[in-house]
Amino acid sequence: MISYEPFWRYIQEHKISTYQLIGYGITPDSIQRLRSGKNISTRTLDRLCAELDCNVSDIMVYIPDSR
Repeated sequence: MISYEPFWRYIQEHKISTYQLIGYGITPDSIQRLRSGKNISTRTLDRLCAELDCNVSDIMVYIPDSR
């Protein structure tokens, strides 16, 4: 499972609002997908990393499913 918890921590620590993300060109739909834990495109991931000057690991983390 992919978790976007690191992303929410990152923007909170850096005092970045979702309104600012929209100003960076991140669509409201993408923000909602991040909130819901749904898939985002690699284009969105690339834009987030570029605009926030961060790494992929600052956006998401893989959590193995317990079997």
